[in-house]
Order: sequence, then C-alpha cells, then structure tokens
Amino acid sequence: MFNLKVDIDVNSGFCFGVVYAIEMAEEILSEDGQLYCLGDIVHNDEEVKRLEQKGLEIITHQQLKFVRNSKVLIRAHGEPPSTYQLALENNIELIDASCPVVLKLQNRIKNSYDRKENIYIYGKHGHAEVVGLLGQTSNQAVVFQDLEELDTKTLPQTMTLFSQTTKSTDKFHEINKVLRENGIEVKTNDTICRQVSNRDNELRNFAKKFDVVVFVSGTKSSNGKVLYKVCQEQNKRTHFVSFITDVKTEWFGKNESIGVCGATSTPMWLMKDVRQHLQRL
Repeated sequence: MFNLKVDIDVNSGFCFGVVYAIEMAEEILSEDGQLYCLGDIVHNDEEVKRLEQKGLEIITHQQLKFVRNSKVLIRAHGEPPSTYQLALENNIELIDASCPVVLKLQNRIKNSYDRKENIYIYGKHGHAEVVGLLGQTSNQAVVFQDLEELDTKTLPQTMTLFSQTTKSTDKFHEINKVLRENGIEVKTNDTICRQVSNRDNELRNFAKKFDVVVFVSGTKSSNGKVLYKVCQEQNKRTHFVSFITDVKTEWFGKNESIGVCGATSTPMWLMKDVRQHLQRL
C-alpha cells in the first residue's frame, strides 16, 4: 500500500459552457431517448461514452447533410451560419448550446466584417470554434496560431484583432505589442474567456503543492494539452492520463501527496474515479 494523500483541484472540470451543453443534452435524452450532436459534445472520450449510452449520437458535418426532421445539438464551440441554413433546408430542429461567450464573439466578428475591417483571429487552425468564427466572415478573415505565420511587412496598416476564447491572455497581449511595434494600428478585441484563462495561474499554484500531479484530460482537448504543460513546468512529476488504466504505480512513492486536476473538458466524476483509484494503491 502506498498510503497516498490525494486531493482534487476544486477549480478543475467543466467550464460553464460545457456544463450548459451537457445539461441540455441530458434533458432531451431523458425525454426522447435519442439526440444527434454535431461533433463531440466535449473533448473527453469517457464523457462522450457516458452520454452515448443514454442515446447521444455524434455526427459529422458531412452526415448532417443527410439528416431530416430531427433534433441536432450544437455544442459549446458554436457553428458557422452555413449550419443554420442547412438546418432550415432539412427541417432540423437545432438545440443551440453554443457558449454565450462564443456567441458574443461571433456577433462582434460579424459586425466587424459588415464594416469591411481587416479581421485577424488568433486561434488554432481547424478548431471547431475557429471554424464558426471564420464563418461569420464568409471565410475571409485570417487565422494564425503564431506570429511567425504572419509577414509583418505585408500586413495591412490597420487591422481588427480577435482571439479564440480559450487562448492565453499573455500570448494575446504579446501579439498586440509586437504588431504595434511594427507600426500597425490594431483595434484589439480581448475576447478570451476568463474562466478558462484563469485556470493557468490556478494550476501553477496547485501543481507546486504536491509530490506528484495527475492531470486528467482527453487527448483531443487543446485546452488539456496547454494546461498539462503548465502543470509540468511547475512540477516535473506531472503525468497525463485519459483513463484510470493509464495510471502507473511506478510514478508514486509511499506516503506521498498527489494532486489530481484536469482540463475544462474533464468531468469531475472522472477525476473522482482517478482519486479513488489512487487511494486504493
């Protein structure tokens, strides 16, 4: 027996946007027993599996084209206008669980596009949220993950800058600074969700308190990859797990303290299962 002392980070787990989407899905599933969801409702395989057992069916945008007369859930990431148009054509009832923060961002980008501004979006290429944001500009905005992708010499002299809601605030402010230093007039829209961005500092403090940190996240979660690195910077004995079966006994010593934490897409029930498993070692 290792006699491990295990604590869960109370600030980890679903952000309110994901909670809202899952609650909407569970409510409809309890009534209808079946519901389509456009893309993974959350980037966590275990939570998706739990909801699939209740009747949730994950479909792609390609599959959506062949759906008729059904209910389809839009997850927290949001969708481009083309999805809503297709729903009208196919008599699909959209259950819109888009995060309010994302919807506000979509609206601001659409207004900028209508004003014919040069729109740049700091975000991950191909990410579901970014696809929805691009759709507000008829795919005319420029998306970049890093400043190195942009040639500052050929950029327009004025631009309107937005950010994917889950990006780093520090990096976003650094991008603003560099652009302005290169003589570009930047109209900045800080659209980063503070509930997500604050996790960065919270986890830095959390990871320092323990001998070992077990970070629980799905492998598809961009947020999970970023926050895992944050923990690892503070505590080299940080380990990434997606399932209980990923936990290895050689990570621990007798009577050590263990911190369990996770991404904004990690369900609390899964972190509790991991804690229970560790306590039995």
